Amino acid sequence: MQKRIKYITQAALLGGLLLLFILISCVSTPQEEREIGSAAVAAAPLAITEPLPLDPSLIFGRLENGLTYYVRSNQTPEKRVELRLVVNAGSILEDEDQRGLAHFVEHMAFKGTKNFASQEIIDYLESIGMRFGPDLNAHTSFDETVFRLQVPTDQEEILTNALLILRDWASDISFNDEEVESERGVIIEEWRLGRGADARMSDIQVPYLYKGSRYAERRPIGKIEIIKNCESETLKDFYRDWYRPDLMAVVAVGDFNAVEMEERIKEIFSSFQNPAPLRERIIYPLPDHDETLFAIASDAEATSSAVTLITKYDPKPLVAVGDYRQLLVEALYHGMFNKRLFELTRKADPPFLSGYSGQARLIRAKEFYVLGARVKDGGIERGLEALLSEAERVDRFGFTDSELEREKMAILKHIEQIFNERDKMESDSFTAEYVNHFLENEAAPGIAYEYELYKKYIPEISLAEVNQLSAEWLTEKNRVILVNSPEKPGLPIPGQQQLAAIFERVKTKEISFYQDTVQDKPLISVMPGGGSIVYEKRIENLGVTEWSLSNGVRVILKPTDFKNNQILCGAYSPGGHSLAADSDYVAAVTASALVREGGIDGFNAIELQKKLSGKM
Repeated sequence: MQKRIKYITQAALLGGLLLLFILISCVSTPQEEREIGSAAVAAAPLAITEPLPLDPSLIFGRLENGLTYYVRSNQTPEKRVELRLVVNAGSILEDEDQRGLAHFVEHMAFKGTKNFASQEIIDYLESIGMRFGPDLNAHTSFDETVFRLQVPTDQEEILTNALLILRDWASDISFNDEEVESERGVIIEEWRLGRGADARMSDIQVPYLYKGSRYAERRPIGKIEIIKNCESETLKDFYRDWYRPDLMAVVAVGDFNAVEMEERIKEIFSSFQNPAPLRERIIYPLPDHDETLFAIASDAEATSSAVTLITKYDPKPLVAVGDYRQLLVEALYHGMFNKRLFELTRKADPPFLSGYSGQARLIRAKEFYVLGARVKDGGIERGLEALLSEAERVDRFGFTDSELEREKMAILKHIEQIFNERDKMESDSFTAEYVNHFLENEAAPGIAYEYELYKKYIPEISLAEVNQLSAEWLTEKNRVILVNSPEKPGLPIPGQQQLAAIFERVKTKEISFYQDTVQDKPLISVMPGGGSIVYEKRIENLGVTEWSLSNGVRVILKPTDFKNNQILCGAYSPGGHSLAADSDYVAAVTASALVREGGIDGFNAIELQKKLSGKM
């Protein structure tokens, strides 16, 4: 989907900083087929029960060995291709003596393969201008391993070598004994550097979050004693079992001929064979629990406090137009709830520094509803009560008609903006989409089709549909409360009983109906009078026009085609806080922040946000 998807990393969740999107999914194409997404993506969406189609610009297929491929031509950025090797295997599949070896294998991919000895992969890619990190990287998680590569497309040899690197990673990593020994130290140092406050608190909280499941015992970094002592053959065992074509996808998006790229992939990857016998790729469950679990963690080096409520539930099937429609309902809920939470942060003495409502897919077995806040030190109880009170307000009274209409306008304007810029989308945004299609069966119908779905279904969604989600997500079953706090003398950290008491108190608390105050007046009450251009100059070699206005302002204009529907403006003048007296320094350095937070012409920050809903 075109990036309204809700994926949140575990580190972000436990740290209390969430990226909120809308999750979409779709049916896969039958095995051993080659498909160019149907050009019959209708101007009007299909019936509510119809499956979501594939993007007509995508070439999708499977080789006879089971390897899946995604190929799409895209010219942004020019003369570049984004390549991905996606392995549907991660730390969750490790045997007891392999804990940490999924990540170790990922490291070894850069330490020598059949066609590239030792450091040659990195040396070669750096020689053609690529950088380790932005252009060459990989990650291992519970459920998958993904290798990333970006290379130029203006030389045939480079493109061939890049695909050969992917093929070597897929089946021909060397596992040289000397390189294995050398890489142990690298991984141990990576583990050591990651043993900060967040990791130590995560050690406490992960067993609660994934209670009773294999996930609690298979974190990607693994067990350090296994990293130190494992044999090369044990690494090879994991590699042989799980790096195989029926669990892999190759993704190629960039400035190339898509049909020719498809043929290259077929030629290079078709000889890749599955091992015999095949080990079953199990989706491990996360058991339900009736009671609320409290995971309270503190650390002397922690720098902030947070409280997070998580409700775990089974992932819903997301294969049809109706599933997409339901996700639009959920997006409206989160959008309105997050705006209410934002309002609380603008009070003189806010109960939390930031609050959020969203959904996260951290593992295959469950999806999580997340309601959390970053709070002042010592403010965990107050922050939790404020979160629960706002959730209770929604549950008792629902949202208002005016909130819903504003949120609909905002969402429609946002998707319109994406649609208008569809020919300027970066290639890596498409690769992320296709990686998720392979791993999570997440839909990829294309922005034109999605735009039609938005236009058809957003206007008809009722307030009652949105309001009923509160009862679905805020349940006691499968609930986990995460608390993170620094350890400081005199800083109280609430215990389980204190936190549980807040839940009981909010149930009977007197809560009033939300008042949606909106000023019905123009954004600018009196428009300023116009002036005139008194001087114009062209700077041809820069493509710039310069104006001098009658009030003395100098204007510089530079047309570009980077975006189809965007104008960027900036204004500067001589001065700054260096000119302020010492006694005015604090006021001077905070002046611009106060202007940003202060609203405009009788609209405060909250009223201004409401006034600008549905506008870019």
